[in-house]
Amino acid sequence: MTDRADLLLELGTEELPPKALPALSAAFSEGILKGLSDAGLDFEDARSFATPRRLALLVRRLQTAQPDREVERRGPAKSAAFTVAGEPTQAATGFARSSGVSVPELITIETDKGEYLAYRGVEPGQSVSAILPDILEETIKRLPIPKRMRWSDLDVSFVRPAQWLVALLGEQVVPIETLGVKAGRVTRGHRFHAPGAVEIPLPSEYESRLEKAYVIADFAKRRDRVQELVLAAAQELGGSVILDEALLDEVTALLEWPVPITGHFEERFLEMPKEVLVTALQEHQRYFCVENEQGHLLPAFITLSNLQSKDPLQVQTGNERVVRPRLEDAMFFWSQDRKKPLADFASGLDQVTFVKELGSVGDKVRRVAQVAALLAPATGAEAAKVARAAELAKADLLTDMVFEFTELQGVMGRYYALAAGEDAEVAQALDEQYQPRFAGDELPQTMTGRTLALADKLDTLAGIFAIGKRPTGDRDPYALRRAALGLLRILVETGASVDLQPLLRETLALQPVEADRAEAEQALLAFISDRARGYFAEQGVSADVFESVRATGITDPLDMSLRIKAVQSFLNRPEAEALAAAHKRVRNILKDVAAGTSDAGLLREAEEKELHTVTQQLLAEVTELEAAGRYEDALASMAALRAPVDAFFDAVMVMDEDMAVRNNRLALLSELDRLCRSVADISCLPG
Repeated sequence: MTDRADLLLELGTEELPPKALPALSAAFSEGILKGLSDAGLDFEDARSFATPRRLALLVRRLQTAQPDREVERRGPAKSAAFTVAGEPTQAATGFARSSGVSVPELITIETDKGEYLAYRGVEPGQSVSAILPDILEETIKRLPIPKRMRWSDLDVSFVRPAQWLVALLGEQVVPIETLGVKAGRVTRGHRFHAPGAVEIPLPSEYESRLEKAYVIADFAKRRDRVQELVLAAAQELGGSVILDEALLDEVTALLEWPVPITGHFEERFLEMPKEVLVTALQEHQRYFCVENEQGHLLPAFITLSNLQSKDPLQVQTGNERVVRPRLEDAMFFWSQDRKKPLADFASGLDQVTFVKELGSVGDKVRRVAQVAALLAPATGAEAAKVARAAELAKADLLTDMVFEFTELQGVMGRYYALAAGEDAEVAQALDEQYQPRFAGDELPQTMTGRTLALADKLDTLAGIFAIGKRPTGDRDPYALRRAALGLLRILVETGASVDLQPLLRETLALQPVEADRAEAEQALLAFISDRARGYFAEQGVSADVFESVRATGITDPLDMSLRIKAVQSFLNRPEAEALAAAHKRVRNILKDVAAGTSDAGLLREAEEKELHTVTQQLLAEVTELEAAGRYEDALASMAALRAPVDAFFDAVMVMDEDMAVRNNRLALLSELDRLCRSVADISCLPG
């Protein structure tokens, strides 16, 4: 029976970047586990740990060594391994030496190319101790670290300086070294509450020993604790906490032993929009905001400290002292910005660069206005409102508030537009132009907002593609993937039918650069199509179904969505699989054949006559249904093809010796193929 033991790996560092901690922890654990699995080492389960000062992994019941395995190596041909006199040649002795045996210990195997010398034996498995150093080094090398740093005089680099390393297999230390530190069994507790060494006798005691040293090592457990503490603190303040998931993650990544502290600010600051206060407290200070039952903010906040202070009141006072000037600044900006109408700020946009090759933000605003005008009929928006919203779209970028709190672009545009007496829908559109801002975010609710959001995203996509600064790998500095996905979501989920190909062509024509616009158009369509594949996949649409619709060349996302639903419904029919298989066969036959039109007078067999009749009837019927957008009905009617298609292939020889008959049958199959690729390409489906 294979020996097993728990493995603990912990890399201790200086404070890690909080926003990167979850990704670093996941990559660290995945890298180690993949290395162990690739080495053929089995284990029961694993748990990862992450705090500001450590990345750790506990692997339970890991095999302590690889199992021995039988190996067989083929050597030279027997004819080349021995002389005529039967003496081994250099090829034979060299192969034996590389296999660790003598020539007589080699065996002869029979292959389809003749007899060969071979070595057959047992290769002993390596121990975890021998394998682990390479696995750890490879994992550290592959961690997602955008910028590494060096320290001391060491020839190593990492996201932060390494301080200690724990590597235990059972009760034994694994003798490894990385990033300038040697492994042991000593970790460190809380920097202030338990700064001394913490010895770990066994991997299974890691979590409990650290907890006694004021470190909650499990990220998820610590996150739950943070949430529990802020909920309780908010209740004591007489309200409920605004729980932002990203803030919860970031605060958890900053702490090893969370302690809640509440604070207050002056009620006069509540005169500002809620979003300003939330941004100032939450985004800039990492404080949790508190609101009442009506959703109005209370003049209070909750923060988490990483230590239990002997004088909490002093800590509270310090936090309040930090908050006050930030809110004072915001109050000043709120007052100053409203001293002139929002439209007055727009004139300065010509002095603000959008992208060097694409001109100023003012240039972009004018392009967006033209694209929005093209979109308005499809979205149902009022042309006058769309024009005004486009004119004011980026004006708030020049306000003091947005200059200080960039996250509030659009939001402040809405408030300042309303303060200046602009139409309510126009004001709302200034905020909605940026939606959806992130995955799962709300979509614009107003027609004007949808139109402006679509136009803005289309202009950005077209402009960046025109100048050749397209996303590559993980790099997407202009957030074009998000823009394309937002574009798709708005069109599909709000039911706006827009053919993107001609619209992209016109948007590209507006860009102020010399470019191969035809190439950029095709590249953009492919890029958006790839985003569509992911978008529909998240909704449970299989790759086969998506490809069947994409193959039609449709560039209207809403139309694509409707066809996908129809294909999914069609797949539930008993005829679907057989028809897909038949269409695949038809496509193979027609691979190098030009499309043609069949002649009823050249049909001989009853089966081909029947297929011709059904195909002609369905071509007319499906064309009418497709034009009406009745895709499910169109595909349902095509189920009638199964019997005549099966009969045709059973009884009719397509490649008849008579060329006229052969070509006519190929033309009939060409018509059948056209029918099977009308709503979607059925040959792409399983069958």
